Amino acid sequence: MSTTSMDLEKIQQGRSLWQDALSRLMQNHLAVFGLCVVILLILVAIFADVIAPYSYQEQNLVLGASPPSSDHWLGTDTLGRDLFTRILYGSRVSLMVGVLATSVALTIGVTWGMISGYLGGRVDMLMMRIVDILYALPFTIFIILLMVVFGRNIYLLFFAIGAVEWLTMARIVRSQVMSIRNQEYIDAVISMGLLRIKIIARHILPNIMGPIIVYTTLTIPGVILLESFLSFLGLGIQPPMSSWGSLISNGVETMEEYPWLLIYPALTLSITLFSLNFLGDGLRDAIDPRSAKD
Repeated sequence: MSTTSMDLEKIQQGRSLWQDALSRLMQNHLAVFGLCVVILLILVAIFADVIAPYSYQEQNLVLGASPPSSDHWLGTDTLGRDLFTRILYGSRVSLMVGVLATSVALTIGVTWGMISGYLGGRVDMLMMRIVDILYALPFTIFIILLMVVFGRNIYLLFFAIGAVEWLTMARIVRSQVMSIRNQEYIDAVISMGLLRIKIIARHILPNIMGPIIVYTTLTIPGVILLESFLSFLGLGIQPPMSSWGSLISNGVETMEEYPWLLIYPALTLSITLFSLNFLGDGLRDAIDPRSAKD
C-alpha cells in the first residue's frame, strides 16, 4: 500500500474529539509528568502495606527523633516512628479525602447546576441566589463548626469538605447547560416528547463532560490542601492515623530541632499539588484548545 493511500485511509477513518484531546494531552510534557506522578501516588497508596518498611504505629522511644539514615530513609519522629512509612500511609488518607470529597462536590454541584440551568426562570434565580448566599459564608468556619458539633469523624470530613466545594461546579455546569439548552437538536428532542430527565442524561450531560472533568481534576488539589489546613489546625485526621497535613503540623512544632519532620511531608504535598494542577491545566488545554490561546 502506497503512502498516499495510507494517508487517505487515515483521513477517511477520522478521529473522535476524545482521541484528539488525548493526542494534545500527550504533547503537553508538564501534563504527562503530572499524570505519571498521580499514577505513582495512587499505586503507592494502594500498596503502602507492601512498600512500607515498618508499621505506621510502630514506636521506638529509645531512638526518638533521628535524622535520615540507612535504617530510616527519611528519619523518625519524636516517638521514634519511621517518617517514610507515615508519609506512605498519609498518602492514602490525603488522596482518599481528595477523591471522595471531590466526588461529593461533583454529585451536588452537577445535579444543582443542571437543574438550575435547564429549568431556568424563577427556579434558576432562586437556586443561584442560594449559591450566592453560601458563597458569602466563610467555608473554613463552616467546616470547623460541623467538626465541632458532630465530632471528628473521617467520613464527616469527606462530606464537610465536599459540601462547601460544590458551589463553583454548580455555576460552571449551569452556564454550560444554558448554552446547550437553546441548541436546535435540544428543541428537536423536546418536540419528540422525550422526558426532561432523559434529555438531560442523554443529550446534555455527555456534551458538558469536558468542563466537568477538567474542573474535577483542578478541585482535587484544592480539597487536599484544605484537608491539610484543617489537619494543621488539629481538626482533621486524628492520631494514630496521619495525613500529610497532620505530619506537616507535627513538623512545624519541632522544625528548629528536627527540620526533616517538616521538609519531607511538605515536599511530598507540594509535588502532589503541582502535579495535579499540571494535569488539570493540560486537560483543560486538550479538551478546549481555545483556552490555551487565551
